[in-house]
Amino acid sequence: MFDTKIDAYLIHSPANRCYFTGIDTSFGLVLLTEKEKIFFTDFRYANHARKTLTDFTVHSVIPSELYPSVCSELSRLGAKSVGYEETYLTVSDFKTLKSALSEYTLKPASAELSQQRTVKSEEEIAKIEVSQRIAEKALTKIVPLIKPGVTEREISAELMFEMIRLGADTLAFENIVSFGENSANPHHHPSDKKLEKNELILIDFGARTNGYCSDMTRTFTLGTPQDELKAIHGIVLEAQAYALKHIKAGMTGREADSLAREYIRANGYGKEFGHSLGHGVGVEIHEKPNLSERSDDILLPGMVVTVEPGIYIDGIGGVRIEDMIVVEEDGVRNLTNFNKNLYL
Repeated sequence: MFDTKIDAYLIHSPANRCYFTGIDTSFGLVLLTEKEKIFFTDFRYANHARKTLTDFTVHSVIPSELYPSVCSELSRLGAKSVGYEETYLTVSDFKTLKSALSEYTLKPASAELSQQRTVKSEEEIAKIEVSQRIAEKALTKIVPLIKPGVTEREISAELMFEMIRLGADTLAFENIVSFGENSANPHHHPSDKKLEKNELILIDFGARTNGYCSDMTRTFTLGTPQDELKAIHGIVLEAQAYALKHIKAGMTGREADSLAREYIRANGYGKEFGHSLGHGVGVEIHEKPNLSERSDDILLPGMVVTVEPGIYIDGIGGVRIEDMIVVEEDGVRNLTNFNKNLYL
């Protein structure tokens, strides 16, 4: 991080604060230099931070004192150039920062900070896997509740309850629960739609535990869906299996995406696969790298990404099947351990 002629980094965003400190706070700022780590927060979190962050210096400040305190530390440390998160700060926030640190050279540093998070340590992967196991156990618990007449909203609520009961701190993102033709909307919000027999059921969800997220999607049915929907489930499953078999370190996000996309396109559904194959997962549900048609991101060992091909037919329904994997030198390690059967 300190090979780019940046003396100190100021970290404002909650995601990066959590990544570098390991704790969630609604107010705070991290100051990193090559030799020191400083965390500014307020009275609500100061005692917890001091007990938890044994390798940090913790300063308790009120918001109006934040930047004067930061400048005092930068002066003590002899810093001249300061990296900041240009992709997070608003225009107003940046104006305040620029005015407060007028004596320092400000350098955009979002890319450098994001790069720190792309390759996960085994400890991070273990935390992600804990969240994944919670999600899978929760889905197993609610499957018996999926019966004709139940609503999307009810299944989403039960799924949320089970994940929290099983140890999740919160949801990784808002559950996607869609029945029938609603499954053709990739990011459908759960509604009062009641499940009817023979309809597709698409559930995309994840848990967040100890600061790390999980992500998975399964599509199944009660009864017998339309022939075309059965067919596209098979195509999506085969496309995903092919991608999982061939993704490995060294390829680009574009190359990984094409493994599934070309198979779906060859089966006549290229236009119905309108999103990317996957994305990184970590302290945020969407991180680098991207597995998309336009991504030049290089896959490296230790990256955690999703593999989630889908086909969506407006007015009929859609299928998405998503696993979360660790990229390795010669393949992948699948962190997802839940069946992909079409029939419940």
